[in-house]
Amino acid sequence: MAEIIQKDGTWVFDGAALRLTPGRDKNVGVLRRALGELVVPLGALVGISFEQGRRQGRLRLRLRDGADPLLQATGGRLAEPHDPYRLTVEPDRYGVAEYLTDEVRDALLLEGVPGTPVSGYLLPGPPLPLSVSAGDGTASFDGERVRLEWNWKTEDAKAAAGPRTLALADILGVEWQPSAGLENGHLRFRVTGAPVRERAKYDPNAVELWGFRRDPLMALVAAAVQARLPHPSAAAAAAEASREPDALAGDDHDALLRRLRELGELHRTGVLTDEEFTRAKQAVLKRL
Repeated sequence: MAEIIQKDGTWVFDGAALRLTPGRDKNVGVLRRALGELVVPLGALVGISFEQGRRQGRLRLRLRDGADPLLQATGGRLAEPHDPYRLTVEPDRYGVAEYLTDEVRDALLLEGVPGTPVSGYLLPGPPLPLSVSAGDGTASFDGERVRLEWNWKTEDAKAAAGPRTLALADILGVEWQPSAGLENGHLRFRVTGAPVRERAKYDPNAVELWGFRRDPLMALVAAAVQARLPHPSAAAAAAEASREPDALAGDDHDALLRRLRELGELHRTGVLTDEEFTRAKQAVLKRL
């Protein structure tokens, strides 16, 4: 077992997973505190790096694409104080950090963990129910419905429609964007049949964020919803399976049957939804 304990947090590696616990230092962001302890399985990792500096060093984890709903929803936009996959290391613990780095790298090599994207989330996302207030509203999620409620700072035209309740089945996607410079951020839901307005200030399916302390907590709601939406690989697999490329025109009967078996396996493992499987299967059957 390899372990490093810092004011910024504690990382423990037991050969199968990394356990990341945030510290109590004032520089630990509110999002990391709210996330609490994370257990990252070895199979979710691409790699680990340690960067030395004169005053401080940094441990950084790199996860496989599609492994974590938090990273999927935030798109790499988490600032360092809120990023659970970074750890500040004091100079007197550089040796320990290097040892932990070597242990994780050796385990990745021994287990033959690929660096390819995954077809399903390997981390569960934040626990439910969940409710966060920031910016111009409050976003709550119970696993089946998202509820958006507005406060006195909400634009009148948006608040006039009252609270919004979005069924998970109607949500196509979710995005958390922090404020940057003069640009406000947002927590936005893409909903079936609803246009996406350019500014969250006027979008009834978005909470506008102004760069205040609690803004990063909205990423918890984004991650919790993302974890329960179809995995991004499912849409890509459905598009690939349902398209009719010219190359397929020359495929023989056996090749088409193999394609059907592949689609069945993708459906059985949950990569394709019932609707996506049906659509892709029909496209292949037309070739038979």
